Amino acid sequence: QVHLAESGGGSAQPGGSLRLSCACSGNVFSIIVMGWYRQAPGKERELVAVKTSGGSTNYADSVNGRFTISRDYAKNTVYLEMNSLKPEDTAVYYCNARLYVTPESRTFDDIWGQGTQVTVSS
Repeated sequence: QVHLAESGGGSAQPGGSLRLSCACSGNVFSIIVMGWYRQAPGKERELVAVKTSGGSTNYADSVNGRFTISRDYAKNTVYLEMNSLKPEDTAVYYCNARLYVTPESRTFDDIWGQGTQVTVSS
C-alpha cells in the first residue's frame, strides 16, 4: 500500500513563511510527478505547484514567485517553501503523487495525502 504523509502545516501571519513536506512510503516503482494542491472552503481543489521526475515545475499564478517546490528523489519526498504568505493562501493543502506501482504497471495511480491545514491571519 502506498501512503503519502504530510507535515508542516499550521498558522502564520501575513508575510510569514511555512514549509510543507510530504513523504511517499510503500512499494513504488516510479514516481512521475509529485506536487501540492489546495482547497479552500467553497472552492474547488486547485493546483499549487508540481514537479516532475525530470525536474520541470509548474506553479499556479497566484503563488508564482512566492512558493518554491523541491523534491528529494532518493527519499521520495516533496517540499513546498511558502514565503510572503497572504490570507488568501489559507486552505487545506494536499500532497499528490502520480506513480507506477510496479514495473509491469500499464497505468499510473494518483495518490493523495490526508491534507494539512494552513491558516494565514493577523
